[in-house]
Amino acid sequence: MRYAILGDIHSNLSALTRVLEDISTQSVDCLVSVGDVVGYGGSPSECIELLRSHKAVVVKGNHDAACVGELNEATFNRYAREAVHWTRNVLPKADLDWLRSLPLQVTLEHCQVAHGSLNEPEAFEYIRTTRDADPSLELMTSPVAFVGHTHMPIALMRLLEPAGATAYAPQLDVDLRESDRCLVNVGSVGQPRDEDHRTGWVLFDSEAQSVRMTRLEYDIEAAAKQIRDANLPRMLADRLYLGV
Repeated sequence: MRYAILGDIHSNLSALTRVLEDISTQSVDCLVSVGDVVGYGGSPSECIELLRSHKAVVVKGNHDAACVGELNEATFNRYAREAVHWTRNVLPKADLDWLRSLPLQVTLEHCQVAHGSLNEPEAFEYIRTTRDADPSLELMTSPVAFVGHTHMPIALMRLLEPAGATAYAPQLDVDLRESDRCLVNVGSVGQPRDEDHRTGWVLFDSEAQSVRMTRLEYDIEAAAKQIRDANLPRMLADRLYLGV
């Protein structure tokens, strides 16, 4: 089975449209989002509608939770808080209800999915290091799990040799047969932060036991204009060009 895994979309319709166009050229059986569908960008309802129309499997991110009052946005920086307040006010009730209904994690036939981590997913913890990854690796019941939240693509692997050791690969072109378990952060569709402005998505092939990331140019100016037109903080538009 072939899964298309999408990182944090953050209301970036231009990036999401480009990714879905590329996915449509592949033989993909299931579309999956690791959450943070909304926040930061200027097209929250349009992004929700696209995921729903593609029957995507979606988990709840911290920005999704904040927009429906399930997470106190006081912990967010002021740009994120402003975007949460704006998003909450512009989304229709049906979209807010959809965000509210999202699970914190899901277990699919060949993989697990959460936004931040598998352990205490409601805490939305960041996984940046092998030590951060260990609690989730211990809880994994599938050979591979997918997360987002940091906007930084990385694979964290529990190795076969030496047994029990954890290592990482910053490039997402992974042969899962080389590890006992692998926790993959798929980066971000709508707001990359690895100094690469391109959007991207991850293909997981359960039969080939492979994970591969594709990066794509997209119309950043269109996404930035939507942010500016919504009178959201200009910094949220400017950072898209830099990938930070």
